[in-house]
Amino acid sequence: MSSTSLTRHLYLHVPFCARRCSYCDFAIAVRRNVPWQRYAEAVDEECGVRQIAQRCAPLDTLYLGGGTPSRLGPDGVAATLAALARHVQLAPDAEITLEANPEDISDEAVAAWRAAGVNRLSIGIQSFDDRVLAWMHRVHDAERARQAVEVVRRGGIERFSVDLIFAAPASLGRDWTGDLEAMLALGADHVSLYGLTIEPGTPLGRWQARGEVQEADESRYEAEFLETHSRLTAAGYEHYEVSNFARPGRRARHNSAYWRGVPYVGLGPGAHEFDGQDRRWNLGAYAAWDRALREGRDPLEGREALTADNRAAEAVYLGLRTVDGLRVEAHELAHVAPWMEAGWVLLTETHGETRLRCTATGWLRLDALAADLTAFRGRS
Repeated sequence: MSSTSLTRHLYLHVPFCARRCSYCDFAIAVRRNVPWQRYAEAVDEECGVRQIAQRCAPLDTLYLGGGTPSRLGPDGVAATLAALARHVQLAPDAEITLEANPEDISDEAVAAWRAAGVNRLSIGIQSFDDRVLAWMHRVHDAERARQAVEVVRRGGIERFSVDLIFAAPASLGRDWTGDLEAMLALGADHVSLYGLTIEPGTPLGRWQARGEVQEADESRYEAEFLETHSRLTAAGYEHYEVSNFARPGRRARHNSAYWRGVPYVGLGPGAHEFDGQDRRWNLGAYAAWDRALREGRDPLEGREALTADNRAAEAVYLGLRTVDGLRVEAHELAHVAPWMEAGWVLLTETHGETRLRCTATGWLRLDALAADLTAFRGRS
């Protein structure tokens, strides 16, 4: 593999959770006692089986996602990062992110994570309403979330993001404005915002099937999304991607690589990766992933070669989902003119290029706009 094709971004899926959240359909493994030693060994084995050392340049970003990576504990995170270090190098200014839940954040854990190299946390708060947190099957409460942020600051990890989920069912009586005010009071430099969706097979999906809950309607979804945009941008955050806000200079570098469509390596159960041409994904169940590695096998579950049409559609979608926008040509301007009149997009001139950027209301229609422009380009 040539040096120009080496990747600088690595995602590691850590599947362990204390409990499955009511909305979750991710590849997770609920464990009271997390087998962190075996997990670190398996990561080492996957790196070897897949010859990761030959595929990575010094990494600009390393992201431990889940699941709940903080469930590995102080020793488990250190052991896992040490296993990776036997196969990959880190750039001097690499961004190393750990997803963490408030109940796992302690002075001891933060000190150990920082000593192991973690320099950014993504904290899964989701709400500051204890009733909503209990309904979501979260383990922490609002006070524990606030304490966790204090511990992170005290421990010297200056860069952290908080996750919030909006568009909860109206029947919960959730005060979204109150959640935003509580979040702003924390002073996080980054916020990730996710609309609640009901997936089949989740506890929430079963509740809906029994008629016990109804998904938030479109008007509620739109109102909470636009309120968030208004309040956070007024507070100095940049709404730089449909679901993400950051203080100046604090964008998530790892996720930004995804949105640029650059290659990245994916390790761990259920992890996906992209090499610039093909996508592959691992076995989703932790036991199956672990068994494959114990037997010296690649834990591959599937692979897809992207066609030219796939890549063209993805380029449009990824371009429109970020504030940097998508380059458009002169013959496309008449097609998008109605979108401008509706207030869904803006045109800007950057370095001699005309770029199409979604507004906040346009982002609410992202899927439809991307599909429409992709179809138009296919006919042109």
